[in-house]
Amino acid sequence: MSIPERFLALGDSFTIGTGTTPERSFPAVLADIWRERGRVIALTNPAVNGYATDDLIQEELPLLAAIRPTLVTLLIGANDLVRGSTEDRYRSQLVRIHERIRADAPDARVIALPQPDWSLAPAGAAFGDLDTTAGRIERFNAIAREEANRAGADWVDLFPLMREQGRLGSFAPDGLHPSAEAYAAWARRLAEIAS
Repeated sequence: MSIPERFLALGDSFTIGTGTTPERSFPAVLADIWRERGRVIALTNPAVNGYATDDLIQEELPLLAAIRPTLVTLLIGANDLVRGSTEDRYRSQLVRIHERIRADAPDARVIALPQPDWSLAPAGAAFGDLDTTAGRIERFNAIAREEANRAGADWVDLFPLMREQGRLGSFAPDGLHPSAEAYAAWARRLAEIAS
C-alpha cells in the first residue's frame, strides 16, 4: 500500500473555489488528476473566502505541524490588496509565511501561485479604478514571485492563463470569481508543470 502524499492548499477564495463548489476548486481537481495517474493524494484545503495573509498565518499555518505536508500550494494576496495593504507589508507577510512553511514542513515541495486579474471581472469596478487595480495585482504578483524564489519555492506563473480567462469572461455567476472551468484549467496546467 502506498503512503499518501499529503497536499496542503493554503489560500483564500481562489483556493477554496468560491464561485463553484470545493470539489471543483483547483486543488481538488489537481488531486483528482494526480489520482487518475496513480498517485495517492490526501488533500487538505483549509482556505476560506475573504482570507488575507493575517488570516492564513493565524488559521491555516498551524495545520503544517499536524499534517506534515509533502506538497503545499500558496495563493494569497487579493484580500490584502482589497484591504489596502501596502506592498511592503504584503512582502513581510509572505516572508513570515514562507519561513513558517520551511520550519514546519522542511521537506515539502512548495508551489506559489499568482492571484488572477480579478479587475477584469464584472464586479471588478466595485473595487476602484480598473487600471489601478490591475496594476496593483501585477505588483503584488511580482512580490509573491520574488518571495517564492527567495524562499526556494516553485513559482508557477498561471497569470497569462488567468488574464486570458478574464478577458474571455470565464467568471462564476457571482461576477468576481473564476468559473469552475477556469479553475479546472489552472489544475490541468499545474498537472503539466508540477507533476
